[in-house]
Amino acid sequence: MKIAVFGAGAIGGYLASKLHQAGENVSIVARGDHLAAIRSKGLTVKSAGQTFNAAIRATNQAAELGVQARLFVATKVWTSGKQSGIRQMEDSMKKLRVERLDLIQVHNLVDVSTHLATLRDWKASGRIRYLGVTHYHAGAHADLEKVIARGDVDFVQVNYSLVEPETERRLLRVAADTRTAVIVNRPFAEGAIFRRTKTQPVPEWAKDIGCASWAQFSLKWILAEPAVTCVIPGTRNPAHAADNMGAATGPLPDPATRAKMTAHFASL
Repeated sequence: MKIAVFGAGAIGGYLASKLHQAGENVSIVARGDHLAAIRSKGLTVKSAGQTFNAAIRATNQAAELGVQARLFVATKVWTSGKQSGIRQMEDSMKKLRVERLDLIQVHNLVDVSTHLATLRDWKASGRIRYLGVTHYHAGAHADLEKVIARGDVDFVQVNYSLVEPETERRLLRVAADTRTAVIVNRPFAEGAIFRRTKTQPVPEWAKDIGCASWAQFSLKWILAEPAVTCVIPGTRNPAHAADNMGAATGPLPDPATRAKMTAHFASL
């Protein structure tokens, strides 16, 4: 089976390596330093005290890979006006060389009613599988809640972290009640996690759940929230991506350990 993974960050890189280990014909679409590192040294993964390297094909031109067995392709619309939104989304589909997208999200709620109306029509006609909305700060959580409360929005992307836990107040519960998938952005709150912990070691007890760094501590804390579907830590640094991947291995904290993590971070 031919499988292409778009993006070589923490999740994409880990999934690509596991698929390769399972014997699948996997390729990665990446860019910048990640692409250069994979091409020159292969994809290196450190997990559960072990390090392994996979010689995986990497490119920044998806068309080079040909037709794949399975893809999940997502993008955003971020403009005002119905026709402008349609042009932007159709341009994205043209650039991605697809006739059907898995997910389009209305970014930062810009002209959200207009674009959701278009996306509902597109979903009904089969042009997209899922539709969603995004934002990146707590001031928009109430507006996100109103949008997803209707129950016909498939994904909500929102900021959530140990530094920015406001999503817990209501939005995550509404997402769970409406069966809306949650994509978490800003998991490190623009580096605030690391500024707060830079002189502090990761607690020994956190190593029992596989936390070797504060990045892994933070990501595991997020992923242990039952309402969360996935988290998207953005980075251009291959070493940071490799570190982030560590959060995808080993056990997630149970509720008691997660509460301990919250209290420990608050004490710093």
